[in-house]
Amino acid sequence: MRIKILIASLVLTGCSTTSMSNSPLDKRELARKHDITTAQSLSGVPWGHGAQDCSRDTQPIMDVFHYDVSTAIIRQNKCVTFEAPFSYVLVGSEKVMVVDTGALADENGFSYAEALLTVMGKSTFEQKETLVVHSHSHSDHHQGDAGFERLNNTRVIAPQMEQVQAFLETSDWPNGQFSLDLGGRLVTILPTPGHQEEAITIYDHKNKWLITGDTLYPGLVYVKDWQAYKTSIAKLTKFAQQNEVTAILGGHIEMTKSSGKYYPIGTTYQPNEAPLPLSVADLYELNTALQKSEKEQAMIFKSFVIQPMSMLQKSISNIFRWVTN
Repeated sequence: MRIKILIASLVLTGCSTTSMSNSPLDKRELARKHDITTAQSLSGVPWGHGAQDCSRDTQPIMDVFHYDVSTAIIRQNKCVTFEAPFSYVLVGSEKVMVVDTGALADENGFSYAEALLTVMGKSTFEQKETLVVHSHSHSDHHQGDAGFERLNNTRVIAPQMEQVQAFLETSDWPNGQFSLDLGGRLVTILPTPGHQEEAITIYDHKNKWLITGDTLYPGLVYVKDWQAYKTSIAKLTKFAQQNEVTAILGGHIEMTKSSGKYYPIGTTYQPNEAPLPLSVADLYELNTALQKSEKEQAMIFKSFVIQPMSMLQKSISNIFRWVTN
């Protein structure tokens, strides 16, 4: 556990390793489901926030919020993986888009793909193509891919530059934006590198959400390429000025409810954590600060903190990226 946290601290991606509780996954309940009756808004969803003693934690592996009949947000248990990453499921009449597959590999009796079929209902996926995409390439966002690769009528786009560009049918990375019709449900994909090279943001036209992965979320956001990040945030700002955005939804919750305060890497108990959604006002505030900055620097905001990587951290990140690619 200490070694894994140390690696995470060195890489400083905020999302690079997985911590496991002592409880076997196959002994846990699979999922807890929320619905609109238990959370009147995204800000009010009572996500599981871990436990003081994870060896005694009995919370389900997955926290599932059905926003509506065709949209789900899923968080993995912090005692099973301290990253507790979020995954998004967008269902159209012809395709299902799964954004990120979490930090848990297919082991200990758990498969994220099979779990998703269970909590969403197999009928959701029948006679539809399933597209698995990733907000970026850090491992806690694609460990569940293997199970999807075994399913019929499923396309997994690995979070590697070659595959992402082929999927978007572009060689002009990171310029442009790309539309995809899921069948009565349009999504727009925007390349947004900076936190990581292959990072993308997805706009769901149905719910008017920006799904930003680790480009922007309530937590400590590490920036690998400062100039690319400035450009990406400016791109998202321009997009939000031209399109209604009701919520910005990222890949984790790491902030406390106290302004500018976040939980350290490796935290498995967050009883006072901030809500998941960020607002357009948060995005605008960040963009203004970035465009005014003349050099890389830490920036502390009420709902998130921006931190540039050091040269050592960038080097370690490059090694990990080279190995995984």
